[in-house]
Amino acid sequence: MLTVNELYDLSHSLAGDYLKQFTYPWEALAGISELILEIGKQLPEDEYVHPTDWDGNVLEDVWVAKDATVFKTAYLHGPCIIGHRTEVRQCAFIRGSALVGNDCVVGNSTELKNVILFDNVQVPHYNYVGDSILGYKSHMGAGSITSNVKSDKLLVVVKDGAEQVETGRKKVGAMLGDRVEVGCNSVLNPGTVIGPDSNVYPTSCVRGVIPASHVYKDKDHIIAKK
Repeated sequence: MLTVNELYDLSHSLAGDYLKQFTYPWEALAGISELILEIGKQLPEDEYVHPTDWDGNVLEDVWVAKDATVFKTAYLHGPCIIGHRTEVRQCAFIRGSALVGNDCVVGNSTELKNVILFDNVQVPHYNYVGDSILGYKSHMGAGSITSNVKSDKLLVVVKDGAEQVETGRKKVGAMLGDRVEVGCNSVLNPGTVIGPDSNVYPTSCVRGVIPASHVYKDKDHIIAKK
């Protein structure tokens, strides 16, 4: 079973120190809101601003880097942090509890909820990312989503071959390691964990743990990179 230290270079996120205390990344999901509020209080006032909503009210629990770009049609709900040079594009829907790193792209009609996005993450086109952690330079192709609730509504169990780890949570999306590439229109089922430098073919339906440096074609063809 892949651990936090095996999945991520923790220097590429404001959540790095927070994540160090956990063995598995999904253990961090419960505290993301509180983490954002704590980090937000310490952010330099000369680098971050509190935006206003459409009615002119200041969003005290939302911090946006001054050099970030947030389109007017994007919706930000706190607690939320948007990092340096990040773009939040047209009609993006950030529902809250979103820690978005530096140099990220949150694209057209993409929805985020209870997530940590490391630096340089791209979710640029029609993505849903909920109850998930996306590692440094990971990328989700157009239309790919993280499914975070099982159809039977039971608690999510992460499966790695014969090994099974109970999360104790009803909502767990996907844990993407650094530099993961997810193909267009793929579905990452609840409790999916993808190791660093792995690729997922377009239109895939993925579940369980994919090792580092592998290519996922389908459940019967998970091939080590040469």
